Amino acid sequence: MTESEQTGREPRLSPALIATLVAIPVMVLAGFIAFAVLRSDRASTLPIEGYSTSSENADLCGPLIAKLPESFDDYRHKKVDGNTVTWTSNKNGDSGDPLMLRCGVARPKDLAPTSALQVINAVQWFMTDSDTSRGQAFVVVDRRPYVAVWVPVGSGNGALTDISGLVAGLPEAPLDFGH
Repeated sequence: MTESEQTGREPRLSPALIATLVAIPVMVLAGFIAFAVLRSDRASTLPIEGYSTSSENADLCGPLIAKLPESFDDYRHKKVDGNTVTWTSNKNGDSGDPLMLRCGVARPKDLAPTSALQVINAVQWFMTDSDTSRGQAFVVVDRRPYVAVWVPVGSGNGALTDISGLVAGLPEAPLDFGH
């Protein structure tokens, strides 16, 4: 006979075991909530919004921004906030990313002599970020100041081509590989 059968009492669970049984589901729930909150914040931020800025030739951003058109195809609602310009699309409603340009960003850290560059209208672009479900970020690397552009998925290449034509007017500069 076990001790509980002899005394007629139910076996008691230790306080440590009870605390563990309560704490584990609470921690799992808290983890899911934290993940959901952090994921939604990250999803709403575009990569180029986090790029550091540089003061090198920043005075040239104003004239470049002034030359930017009011719209690009479906992206018609232009908003200027300092050296950042966004165009939103009615086509995507509130669910789609805007087209965004940010002037005066710092040199891309990953730019190296072996980096693949895309040349559009004699301007060299380096792809810094790519998310197949959201879009791609490019930075002009042969002009100063550096200019970053976020191109949402499905927006085509027309905006990047048009922006390249305007960026071509910025002063040319050698590629800087950070050495």
